[in-house]
Amino acid sequence: MDFFVQLRRLTLFSVMFCVSMASAQNAKISESKPVQQNWGLLAPGEDPQNRVGWPLLDHIARDQVQFWTTPFHISKPDAATKLLPFLGFTSALMVGDTWLSNQVPDSPSSIRHSKSFSNYAAYSLVGGAGGMFLWGHLTHNDHQREAGFLAGEAAVNSTIATYVLKEVTRRERPYQGSGAFFQPGGSSFPSEHAAVAWSVASVVAHEYPGWLTQALAYGAATGVSLTRVTGKQHFPSDVVVGSALGWFMGRQIYRAHHDPELGGAAWGSKEPAFDEEKAPRSPNYMSSPYVPVDSWVYPALQRLEAAGYLQSAVLGQRPWTRMECARLVEEARDRMPVDTSLSDVNGRIFQALEKEFVVEEGRRSGAENLGVAVESLYTRVTGISGPPLTNSYNFGQTIVNDYGRPYQEGTNVVSGVSGYASAGPFSFYVRGEYQHAPAGPGLPDAARVAIALQTQVPVLPYTAFAATDRFRLVEGYVSANLDNLQFSFGKQALWWGPGESGPLIWSSNAEPIPMLRIATVSPFTLPGFLKYLGPAQTQFFVGQLDGQQFILANSGIVGPSLTTQPFVHGQKISFKPTPNLEFGFSRTVVFSGQGHPFTFGNFWNSYASVGDSASGVVDIRNDPGDRRSAFDVTYRVPRLRNWLTLYLDSFCDDDVLPLAAPQRCSWNPGFYVPQIPRFNRVDFRAEGITTDVSGFGTQTGVNYFNVIYRSGYTNDGNIIGSWIGRQGRGVQLSSTYSISPQSRIQAMYRLKQVDTAFLGGGRLADYAVNGNLHFGGGVDLTAGAQYEQWSFPLLSTAAKSNVSISVGLTYRPDWKWIRK
Repeated sequence: MDFFVQLRRLTLFSVMFCVSMASAQNAKISESKPVQQNWGLLAPGEDPQNRVGWPLLDHIARDQVQFWTTPFHISKPDAATKLLPFLGFTSALMVGDTWLSNQVPDSPSSIRHSKSFSNYAAYSLVGGAGGMFLWGHLTHNDHQREAGFLAGEAAVNSTIATYVLKEVTRRERPYQGSGAFFQPGGSSFPSEHAAVAWSVASVVAHEYPGWLTQALAYGAATGVSLTRVTGKQHFPSDVVVGSALGWFMGRQIYRAHHDPELGGAAWGSKEPAFDEEKAPRSPNYMSSPYVPVDSWVYPALQRLEAAGYLQSAVLGQRPWTRMECARLVEEARDRMPVDTSLSDVNGRIFQALEKEFVVEEGRRSGAENLGVAVESLYTRVTGISGPPLTNSYNFGQTIVNDYGRPYQEGTNVVSGVSGYASAGPFSFYVRGEYQHAPAGPGLPDAARVAIALQTQVPVLPYTAFAATDRFRLVEGYVSANLDNLQFSFGKQALWWGPGESGPLIWSSNAEPIPMLRIATVSPFTLPGFLKYLGPAQTQFFVGQLDGQQFILANSGIVGPSLTTQPFVHGQKISFKPTPNLEFGFSRTVVFSGQGHPFTFGNFWNSYASVGDSASGVVDIRNDPGDRRSAFDVTYRVPRLRNWLTLYLDSFCDDDVLPLAAPQRCSWNPGFYVPQIPRFNRVDFRAEGITTDVSGFGTQTGVNYFNVIYRSGYTNDGNIIGSWIGRQGRGVQLSSTYSISPQSRIQAMYRLKQVDTAFLGGGRLADYAVNGNLHFGGGVDLTAGAQYEQWSFPLLSTAAKSNVSISVGLTYRPDWKWIRK
């Protein structure tokens, strides 16, 4: 280790010497030939004198000067659209570095194979560059000789830069600690393997710009980066920064020293990528944050869809991005009657949406996607008089679809702020809040014993609910958009269904999980004969659950304290063959966890395996995970357009399609009347829900339950799907009177009944009135009252009731900065 420390210090001294030697030379060059001030780079072809000896040393010195002085030459637009988003993404990645590193399998064989691959792949890239130089020299092939020479020069420069940064940052490696900076012996940040690999790959891929060469070069560099993480040698942010550094160094060197007469790709022309006066910016490469699933925007757009003004909205997949909402507003404008008056409900909704997304509409027309905004500041106080229900997995919930926020009898408070930013292909969203809930009693002895018997786990000791006082990140993620495909990383809420009571497979009832999500922003058309399925929309995610207590491993039931929480991934695809018909298929799998190592093989097995695994024999080694499938369909009755929309949501455990085995599945049919005849401001919605499905033999509550994951389909104790929970039957009825697009009063009735065969059965009934008043200046006042009656014998021998009164205030300030 001392040798490498001395080597880094010697490298730092060498850089300082090279910089000083290059200063006078650069001064002379700048007098005779101006340097393009674009990210501190030389103009393309500035100095193609590629020879060993003094020219090479001169190149390295000048390359280092330009690299370290780049921040002083960045223009404000480049800083806002390139540098700041990258810094924001890297910072967010650093926050999750330790967590991400802990999820990587730590078996000695996996680490050994990863280290070997990264070493051999990096050596192969460098060796290949040297071989190209020698072979080009021997065969007098100037193009090959230059490609090898510049690739080697890029590797040397990347090595120098990474060693300097290592000496300055001294970050611990994953096998040394938690990744703290400025530690003795630290050498993790950034990854020199990744930097060298990407610098060589970037030069080679642009000297020979064919698709095969690019795939091989960048594929090898990507493999090096990934295996430095799986080999426990670097944290994810180390390889991201190292990869970016290497790619940038290769770009700098290729631009400055490549001879255009030898061929290769043009890179970094002095001309702009496009003429802004002739060609607008493409919205397919503009990222924007998702509209929260509890926003007023969705009921408003859904009403326009029911009226026939939206033809391509996919109701079964939410949230939608702000750019996608702006596209839907444009679509509604094309179909909205010209003589629409302000007294017309749909006209007022359209105008409110038009005002909300005016900035995004401008960006879709070619304006620059650059800005930051404070979305809201809010507070909500909920007083609950009487014992509430807080166990959705086994009994029921008093407050549903509320992001898993804690509540108990007494005064409950949430106060938070949300905001977002967009910069070209990148965007950022955050919503954080303070949460308070009083202390509450734990489950009675009878309930804990019955739950243990039903789920076949040890009886938990009595534990009272402690008071909650915490700051919580409700949602927070960074996104990048690449040709209508948006990649998002962070805590995100999903709503995979057409109804209002809550999708059966994934809703906002539980706290959002940290996930990597890939989703199409707008519907697209599939190729070939698949185009007859109409516009399609799809998404995929993988994340990690929290609060799971019991899991079946080779040694038996493990819990209630798990050192490794399970993961979950999901996929959904929706089609719209006609403007009136939409249907979608979705699937989620809970996998990995304590006693179930997270390996690529296990992940692929959980992703690719299909069929019913309910044979009663569990093979822990090849367990495909807790698989669930869902199907939903929405049909807007053509002759009753603007009057009736029918929909159905369905869900089944064990990867059985609901249409193939309806008797085993959960169902949620419903209908929506957007405006009652003669009462255009009043709508009505009715949904029936059932998860009351007979199990195999005498088992009950099979949906949302699993043999391996005994804590069920939950996150932090709350059902991820519908509030109806296990073995329940119920209805949800609601009617809303729209005062304005953002002001409304809603009456709701909710009923749930549970079969006595499941934990003694039970019943709950809720009667609620909620209102939202939107005032000028961006102020919203919300208020609600709910009366609940419930009876679950295991919780109380006598029927109980409670009253919930909620008052909230939201301020949506016009605090934003937008690039004009």
